[in-house]
Amino acid sequence: MRLVIIGNSGSGKSTLAKRIGAPPNLPIYDLDILCRHLDGRKRAKSEAKALTAEVVAGTDWVIEGVFRCLIEIALSRATVLVWLDLSWDECRAGLLQRGPHYGMDPSDHDAMLAWKNAHWDRLAGYAQLYHAFNGPKTCLRTRAAVATFSLDAITGG
Repeated sequence: MRLVIIGNSGSGKSTLAKRIGAPPNLPIYDLDILCRHLDGRKRAKSEAKALTAEVVAGTDWVIEGVFRCLIEIALSRATVLVWLDLSWDECRAGLLQRGPHYGMDPSDHDAMLAWKNAHWDRLAGYAQLYHAFNGPKTCLRTRAAVATFSLDAITGG
């Protein structure tokens, strides 16, 4: 099982990855972690890509994240793709519930406005990745769909 979960920040990717990966004890990787040093500074893109390639060389994993250049590396070995295509309002609610994360403070109006504006560009990129992926895949559009999602629905397992 090599599963990639994509979607905007606040959509529930990390929560879903933990839920899916826990019972079979799959390693779970957050692309935010692969993109940053322990002190929170961003890694060079080449270093983040190399770390991602190292991770996806494994036999079983769950990877979740927002970084398209790293998602593309993961999708080259993925067996399943899940896209959390939630509305901006649902993602915003998730961001507010989560609180500050990697330097982004959801209470900062300007930061949230910039994130909202970038939301639409990311969605277009995710749509391209989703449509190009040839394996089992699903697109979940509500928080309720994410909460009730089971891999069996798309893998037949």
